[in-house]
Amino acid sequence: MKIARFDAGQGPQLGIVDEGSVIALESLGRAETDMIALIEASPEALTQIAAAIAGGKGNRVALDTVKLLAPLRPRKFLGLGMNYRRHVEEARALGIAVPDNQVWFNKQTTCVNDPFGDLERGVTEKLDYEVELGVVIGRAAKSVKAADAMVHVFGYLVVNDISARDWQFHSATFTMGKSFDTHGPIGPWIVTADEIPDPATLDITCSVNGEVRQSSNTEQFIHSVPAQIEYLSTAFTLEPGDIISTGTPEGVGAAMQPPRFLQPGDVVRSEIQGIGVIENKVVA
Repeated sequence: MKIARFDAGQGPQLGIVDEGSVIALESLGRAETDMIALIEASPEALTQIAAAIAGGKGNRVALDTVKLLAPLRPRKFLGLGMNYRRHVEEARALGIAVPDNQVWFNKQTTCVNDPFGDLERGVTEKLDYEVELGVVIGRAAKSVKAADAMVHVFGYLVVNDISARDWQFHSATFTMGKSFDTHGPIGPWIVTADEIPDPATLDITCSVNGEVRQSSNTEQFIHSVPAQIEYLSTAFTLEPGDIISTGTPEGVGAAMQPPRFLQPGDVVRSEIQGIGVIENKVVA
């Protein structure tokens, strides 16, 4: 099931994307207007929604006539650094130390942007892209072992962890350079976990103005999704609606020789197999 947040001219709504159309939850008699509320009501809510659609209920609107919005504003937006093998080699070539443990940072949730929203350059002169698989938590997780972790996953989306490289290293936490307004486009919807049986087998790409810059597969993960959930939940509770951004593959602009940073007018397209595409234009 693909669950979107969209605007058909009457304000934000939740809906199910199906065969080129979107079915508003309101037309199915659902009361949920917020994605986190729907996540907390699952899996029973999703079972009821699927049954209603199978029964022919709901009003369909053509998908290409609506504006897709960021699926949710997460409670926590957590990013994992250097989680693809070849990206680690890229980092080492730049003189960046790579520790043995998982390296996590926060993106402030105010950076969340629509899947086709503009990227504001802001004050950075070193704007960079990082396509990533986003994992949406469905059930609260605390002290969860990797073997039990996947039952806590609600679904997946595409993330571009847009980074201001000149601000990223102002502090060891990376937070400043990862959290500029608009620098967290996500979407285009949430694909529920049942549609992605193995998140470690997905092709992942990012292009700039049609030129492929990143092309890999999540089989390159150093730390699997279950291992990430175990590590994080050892320290604190993951809550429904939290987003875990699982790292980016090689090919970032900062690692090119010479570096190639994003400029106003550039269009960044991020795609993950089985999930979909987000596309964002850089504006001054």
